Amino acid sequence: MSYHGAVTVGGRPDVRELAHLMITKVAVGPYDNNAYLLRCRATDEQLLIDAAADAPTLLETIGDELATVVTTHRHQDHWNALAEVVAATRARTAAGEFDAEAIPVRTDLLLADGDTLTVGQCALTVRHLVGHTPGAIVLIYDDPEGHPHVFTGDCLFPGGVGNTWNDPEAFDSLYRDVTTKLFDVLPDESWVYPGHGKDTTLGAERPHLAEWRERGW
Repeated sequence: MSYHGAVTVGGRPDVRELAHLMITKVAVGPYDNNAYLLRCRATDEQLLIDAAADAPTLLETIGDELATVVTTHRHQDHWNALAEVVAATRARTAAGEFDAEAIPVRTDLLLADGDTLTVGQCALTVRHLVGHTPGAIVLIYDDPEGHPHVFTGDCLFPGGVGNTWNDPEAFDSLYRDVTTKLFDVLPDESWVYPGHGKDTTLGAERPHLAEWRERGW
């Protein structure tokens, strides 16, 4: 079956097979968080995006070895299982340089806007988006044989940007960063993998940007 990305807590993961990268999406925890396991098909090296909750499920999904765990931002529902996953796998930890201090597991690799993070032979570009938190990051895999794949944490969802708690300045910042660093530079086919819920594409969301700007959330 083709990848659909509609996963549920307690249900089966969904797997997307790209030419060079395998993407496994699994839902965990009371807030329906998504965790994404990326595996390089050439080397079998693995990287986990957000050890959000339910370490046993994540460790079962990971299997034998894990090289890196990336935490997209500082909110607790995205790192509840981080300590347990790191203890079991000895994986290095990575997070945005401006959110790492608020994550209670030591961050081995501080990530800045424009950095490149690798999983085996596959490269991920780091983009820093400010507004949901001060140091939230997005990871972009630009598939050399297809379209980009964008792991957005809580910065972009189907229907809008992430929560900015009715703070106009935070919304303006997040809207600007999402627009300039994602929509303005990536094609409509770019697939969006959010921190909660179903996936989307930039093309599906692009027609609504002005509406988001007008409503302020």
